[in-house]
Amino acid sequence: MDTSADLQALLDSTHDLFAQPATWWQLATVAGGFLVAWLLGHLLQQRLKPIVQPGGITGVGRTAMRTGIHALIPILWWLSLLAAQGWSRRRGAEIDVLHTAVILVGALAFIRMGVFVLRHSFSPGSRLKAWEWSLTVTIWGLVALHLLGLLPVVIELLDEYAITLGQTRLSLYTIVSFVLSIALLSLVALWLTNGIQAMLRRTEALDPSLKLVLGKLSRFLLLTLAVVVAMVTAGIDLTALAVFGGALGVGLGLGLQRVVSNFVSGIILAFEESIRPGDVLSIGTTFGVVQALHARHIVVRDRDGRDILIPNETLLTSEIVNWSYGDRNVRFRLPVQISYQDDPEQAMALLVQAARETERVLSDPEPVARLMGFGDNGINLELRLWIHDPENGVNNVRSDAYLRIWRLFREHGIAIPFPQRDLHINPERLAKEISPKHGTPGNRPGSGHDRTPESPADDPD
Repeated sequence: MDTSADLQALLDSTHDLFAQPATWWQLATVAGGFLVAWLLGHLLQQRLKPIVQPGGITGVGRTAMRTGIHALIPILWWLSLLAAQGWSRRRGAEIDVLHTAVILVGALAFIRMGVFVLRHSFSPGSRLKAWEWSLTVTIWGLVALHLLGLLPVVIELLDEYAITLGQTRLSLYTIVSFVLSIALLSLVALWLTNGIQAMLRRTEALDPSLKLVLGKLSRFLLLTLAVVVAMVTAGIDLTALAVFGGALGVGLGLGLQRVVSNFVSGIILAFEESIRPGDVLSIGTTFGVVQALHARHIVVRDRDGRDILIPNETLLTSEIVNWSYGDRNVRFRLPVQISYQDDPEQAMALLVQAARETERVLSDPEPVARLMGFGDNGINLELRLWIHDPENGVNNVRSDAYLRIWRLFREHGIAIPFPQRDLHINPERLAKEISPKHGTPGNRPGSGHDRTPESPADDPD
């Protein structure tokens, strides 16, 4: 088909259309309907918005009301044009332009409501909210071109601007078609992903970590499928994926192996269920609660309120302590030392009493005290107690227990010894060391310091 001839025919028909006086009053009616709809719509929106605020109506009714408010201006515009079309038909006036406007504005109202419902199905903070009007105008523009019969002409015009890369012909129409297709299909894929994730959240038979990995896999597969379908729709040869796959392989070999390793490690951790949200972990000097599992890392919140991101690969290659992996009960060992002058049985009873009076310490298993040995400075005892909520901290329980032990020992006169050394002196040996017969240590016979200048040994002759 000759594009220039089609364009010329389109221009001629447009010129003939605008040459008719009836066309102008119909366009004026369309513009007047828009002005009335805009003024009345803004007034009604201000009155209706308080009704849909949080705390008012809920459920499907609130969603339907919000949808109508967002599409109120196109709906009022469409209704005004319907009324003008009916009035013009009864008067026998020409309504060709007005009839086309009714169809286009009705499509705009329907698309506006559909895009809002699609955006509302995403999370409240969805990025789609910023692109809502752009998406609405894009979809409506394509529908308008189709309804007006101009879409084939536009396609042929875009297809004329192309470049050839080897055996692949890349035109402007191919690029635009691919971008629009991938945008729309990605929205559908994300909408389906949200539906799948919502269904997984309601399922109680699956572990939270397994729900997470299934949700992420569904998101990845649906987005990949959207890209492939967009390429087929745009007419792109799928053999180009072989080149992309080779480039991706080189990229993985050069610099993305850690990224892929973390991603695969995250999938392994999710399927093994060895780490789940809410678990209490010790990784090196980090101690905290797992807040979330992601494809590349996990989020651990420590006792200082900091969120620490730990790569998934580290969790598989390093030794970690999961305080809540199986049984959430955790035992503490509190070493205590008493002097040899105190009764160890009484001290052990006081240790158990201090543990029972400490908050968060379990009564089953019950705390016990053990005599571990006899040290250089005193008798070594050990208190063993259990807690069930390590995510609330462990050192605070240790501190509370030690404070109660200190008070009870002080009340009952039990001493906690400090490092000491005993020095034993032998009086007889000491007397021999300092007697005149033996001399002082620095002036003993034969030491070289007991000779005088008058000694014969000092006489040079």
